[in-house]
Amino acid sequence: MGVFCVCGALLAVLLKQYCSEQSLLISTAVCTAVFFAAVVMLDVPLNEIREIFVSAGVPESSISLVFKALGICCITHISAELCRDSGEGAMGAAAELWGRAAVTVLSLPIMKNFLLLIDKLL
Repeated sequence: MGVFCVCGALLAVLLKQYCSEQSLLISTAVCTAVFFAAVVMLDVPLNEIREIFVSAGVPESSISLVFKALGICCITHISAELCRDSGEGAMGAAAELWGRAAVTVLSLPIMKNFLLLIDKLL
């Protein structure tokens, strides 16, 4: 994958001189391909992690929230860096803000369960 990324980066740099829109398209395509390859590659280890959590008694809903948050973090990071590479730093910051807000909203059920647990202990 590293060679694929380097080739894509070189192609994007060469195209940036002539047509910056196509350079951004190449960068986006390479990032998307690498992201999906990583998801496919990590399928088996993520299933093993899920089994460990299930055997430890962690509810399935909490496990899926953790994996969703991980996906949001990865997509947010790639999106923000693509925006910055295209010269749009403000859009990159906005993408990161959206990612933080999405993870915060996603974590509300876990926080609710945590507060209920504290209430039961008291």
